[in-house]
Amino acid sequence: MWLPELPNFLKQACSVAILCMASATLSAAPLPRFVAGSVWNRDISAAPLDPNSATMISTLQGLGGWGNGNAFQIDFGIVVLHATDSDPTQPVVAWPSAAGYYSPDCEAPGLAFPLPSGGAIEGSPGYSCNHASDDCHLLVVRGRSLFEAYAATVTSAGVEARCALRWDLDKIYPPEGRGEHCTSADGAGFPIAALLFNADEVAAAIPANGDLGHAIRFVLPNDRIAASRYVHPSTHGTTTVGPLASVPYGVRMRLLASFDMSAYNAAAKVILRTMQRFGIVLSDGGNIALTAEDDRFNTHTWDSLGIDSHTFNPGTGSPPVQVTDFEVVDTGPQRDVTFNCTRVADDFVFIDHMEF
Repeated sequence: MWLPELPNFLKQACSVAILCMASATLSAAPLPRFVAGSVWNRDISAAPLDPNSATMISTLQGLGGWGNGNAFQIDFGIVVLHATDSDPTQPVVAWPSAAGYYSPDCEAPGLAFPLPSGGAIEGSPGYSCNHASDDCHLLVVRGRSLFEAYAATVTSAGVEARCALRWDLDKIYPPEGRGEHCTSADGAGFPIAALLFNADEVAAAIPANGDLGHAIRFVLPNDRIAASRYVHPSTHGTTTVGPLASVPYGVRMRLLASFDMSAYNAAAKVILRTMQRFGIVLSDGGNIALTAEDDRFNTHTWDSLGIDSHTFNPGTGSPPVQVTDFEVVDTGPQRDVTFNCTRVADDFVFIDHMEF
């Protein structure tokens, strides 16, 4: 297995054996999943439609549909790392620029962030990333905790980021997630890693003609997202310039049951069935709609499954997946964006008041 070069702070710490194991391996491991009953794992194939579903879909289509030339593409840039209790940690350091750190939305700087040897940040071969211009997501699972950081890079001082936080995978979060009007490492306030899909879980679902069992993350260009609005389970939005009739942050869209997937291969059908049963949720602004995990640390590869970035935009044969092939599920009223984050206490007691 190819391994990226260790970052400088690890090279400088060779008196600590675990930090200097250049031959350390990151083995394949499942993507993190929240416990049963979590909003992400709910089958919404029979959930009622939003009263404005048709208008929102029509408006989005009129704005140009998906990003990148209305292509329902897949981005394979993010990796999810798996750490053990013995792996090193580094403290989170607030971004030094005027843009600053997202507070109180994210955990206070100083959070001990695990960094398994041989790991990498999104779009980089290692732990160094150009976080002034790139998203640079850093996603690490340790036990039943999910650590996520946005605009991250590792320096001699620690994990420098605009936001870093920990999700408890054993908790069922309420509709307001970690807090109303609070963001996360993703714009909508969602977890990222739990909404990705990878080659191993797709391969595992093929024999049973199954699905992935969870909603899938998607993004849209900012000017196609309803301005200053969000719906649960999102807890945050942006002051985008999209018309109010379009889809808001957090929207959950369901692939039509009538969608003809007969010409797609077995792996693609797993993803399409997931969109019918669990939907896709609008998580952030961007141009490449879907986000799958990079297969560098997986057992299976995307090539072996016949999946590439244009799988759902074939030139001939299979029908391309269009915005108009979806409908909007009712997840409750739209909320005005205020940016006045009110965090839910970490020791909250959950009472089920889901809106669907």
